[in-house]
Amino acid sequence: MRLLIKQRVFSWSDTYDVYDEEGNVRYFVRAEVFALGHQIHVYDAAHVEVGMIRQKLFNLLPVFEIETGGIKRGQIEKQFTLFRPKYDIDFNGWQVEGNWLEWDYTILRSNGGVVATISKELLHMTDTYVLDIQNPKDALHVLMFVLAMDAEKCSRD
Repeated sequence: MRLLIKQRVFSWSDTYDVYDEEGNVRYFVRAEVFALGHQIHVYDAAHVEVGMIRQKLFNLLPVFEIETGGIKRGQIEKQFTLFRPKYDIDFNGWQVEGNWLEWDYTILRSNGGVVATISKELLHMTDTYVLDIQNPKDALHVLMFVLAMDAEKCSRD
């Protein structure tokens, strides 16, 4: 399954539309403008909230919790290093390989099986990402993971 995340050009907050291979809107993503820390809401095509990413406050380094269906599924936490960013990823037992700081990476299961590959498309007016997901049942969780990584990158910039 392939999902395409496209950032909207004219929006007060970070807003994304997520399309499937046929060009149908699968999800809609909106970040809260007036919130302490990042809070990102994910809605399905019927505009029902299906997930949320919330930055935990009062931490020395950024920590982002990922929730779907009102249940905390995991988190991404930046670790202290001097030269190269490092992260503790506690989400579905997944691991990340590749150049995920530049948006070309693979998400792997703990047994080595591929969950998804993520790549950033260049030469677009806005951020555009392609998610190639092996199992369609993982689509929402992969999307939530990618959005949490994007929120962490925004907190660095």
